[in-house]
Amino acid sequence: MPFAQLVLGSPGSGKSTYCDGMHQFMGAIGRACSVVNLDPANDHTSYPAALDIRSLIKLEDVMRDDQLGPNGAILYALEELEHNFEWLEEGLKEFGEDYVLFDCPGQVELYTHHNSLKNIFYKLQKLGYRFVCVHLSDSFCLTQPSLYVSNVLLSLRAMIQMELPHVNVLSKIDKVHSYDELPFNLDYYTDVDDLSYLTPYLEAESPALRSDKFGKLNDAIAGMIESYGLVRYEVLAVENKKSMMHLLRVIDRAGGYVFGGAEGANDTIWAVAMRNEASLMDAGDIQERWIDNKDAYDQAEREAEEEQDKIRQQQAMEFQPAQPQAPGLMDMDFDPEFGDMSVPSNSGIKVTRKK
Repeated sequence: MPFAQLVLGSPGSGKSTYCDGMHQFMGAIGRACSVVNLDPANDHTSYPAALDIRSLIKLEDVMRDDQLGPNGAILYALEELEHNFEWLEEGLKEFGEDYVLFDCPGQVELYTHHNSLKNIFYKLQKLGYRFVCVHLSDSFCLTQPSLYVSNVLLSLRAMIQMELPHVNVLSKIDKVHSYDELPFNLDYYTDVDDLSYLTPYLEAESPALRSDKFGKLNDAIAGMIESYGLVRYEVLAVENKKSMMHLLRVIDRAGGYVFGGAEGANDTIWAVAMRNEASLMDAGDIQERWIDNKDAYDQAEREAEEEQDKIRQQQAMEFQPAQPQAPGLMDMDFDPEFGDMSVPSNSGIKVTRKK
């Protein structure tokens, strides 16, 4: 029963960077992982693509042959993949029970109202795949109330359309401290609390939003989001190990990996660690880590990593076995099978050579 992540997000949200970082992280914890590129426009992936849609169809070929623009060509390419599903099925068989990351295109139409992507993964579910949608959003959206509300609506629409376990992620969270100060703590944005608190800031953002018409619209949108109560966000800094560890724990819980039997021998310790609820960060930790005291935490983590590197190097030197010297023409004191064959000088044994 293979487990997999369906990586979604708008252009520039960091999908390919995430796939590269997660692939490396899984390799570090001993989990077999393969990455599939489903973006026909991505001709240079930062990760080793085990399966690439461009070997089936290329964006530039569709644009040239069918006289389509970039967005229309990507929709056409995903429809072509849906009609040639056997190609994807046969390619995935070579991965065995590997954990799979699907790097998807950035066109939001694919996971808001276009059905090809949904149909493809529905067929894979029938083959036994267990999916989690990882929807990435650039944390820059926190800097403007209108961007944030629009992003929440997009996340909600994707959840309803894809009908899969869903983890929404604010990527590039390590950049937030360099932006203008946010009106609320991060837990307000990650928990998607009462959006009516954003109304004054929406009105201050643009004079057009101060009218009664937009005020009623904003209240209606806030009420709709709260009535569903589905959207919340995790945060991610790809280059931070603890951030990646926290997110993978959340994803594994959402998809059931932690409760399944797919862990390999090298992944057992990771599975035990994931079952520890205390290992998950709360919103207060996130606020302190990434905004209030980011520099101090960065320095502390660098020092801890340097100390760990020194310990590992010291342990490697202590446990490194001595390399025996190969016997020369006049030196036969070491035998490969019996070890040291030399006779101590004070043994009292006299060796006499017969003539």
